[in-house]
Amino acid sequence: MKLLTLTSDFGLHDHYVASLKASIIRRDASVQMIDISHNIIPFDTAQAAYVLNSCFSEFVEGTVHIIAVDSEPIVHFGGHDGSFPCILELNGQFVISTDNGFFGAFLGERMPDQFWRIDDILSNPKLFKFPSKNMLVPAAIDILNGKELATFCSPQETYKKAYMSLPKVEENLIVGHIAYIDSYGNSITNIDQELFERVGKNHPYTIFFRKKDYYLDVISNSYNEVPPGERVCIFNENRFLEIAINRGANLGGGGAEKLFGLKKGDQVRIEFMPRGSKETLHELF
Repeated sequence: MKLLTLTSDFGLHDHYVASLKASIIRRDASVQMIDISHNIIPFDTAQAAYVLNSCFSEFVEGTVHIIAVDSEPIVHFGGHDGSFPCILELNGQFVISTDNGFFGAFLGERMPDQFWRIDDILSNPKLFKFPSKNMLVPAAIDILNGKELATFCSPQETYKKAYMSLPKVEENLIVGHIAYIDSYGNSITNIDQELFERVGKNHPYTIFFRKKDYYLDVISNSYNEVPPGERVCIFNENRFLEIAINRGANLGGGGAEKLFGLKKGDQVRIEFMPRGSKETLHELF
């Protein structure tokens, strides 16, 4: 099976996705394609990394992922080597993107199995007109058809990393932010369950968001543990803290983004109250 996924900032209003897919089929009609998302915020490589990370483990070995976000190469920009199309090998899968910060954001603390730069990019300036189609797709098809990377790539040891803010941790306090908002309006933070449990040590807590205008002191196991229309916090499938409205959606009665006025980057605070404290932390503010 030749499995290829597509993640882009093209949106679905224009012809770009159709053109990309048609070029893939023209090169190899046996390729099976899965759209991960075409609604990445334009040039937001960190968001693209989050979206792929959220489903990467579901794919089988040999899968190739094209990241068509901010794909145009940069040549000798600012005195550096620039940004060129590259290929990451991780857990038997292949990720193709321009080295624009995506790879570092996607990997986090992980190390790649191999990292390659695609050769012969500068010899044909016409390829720059639609680099996702003209540079990334041919490499993806070559990989799916068993072509050895060493025959058209050069090994690399470094890659760029897009800025991704990490939660700040103090005694009895985690300060994170909204990292992603899905189509339901669910607001997903950069606070993961392991960090919550390590800092919290099973103490009572209060989760504040929207500048403390809203708060919750319970993390539910599922949305339906609260009545429809009520606010709820859960750790989602990827173990990140999520703020939601049960059965709310931006296109329906309103999701957390719409009803709470949340947006990407907004601060989320978790204040823990050690047992035996005479006062809660949020009373100090």
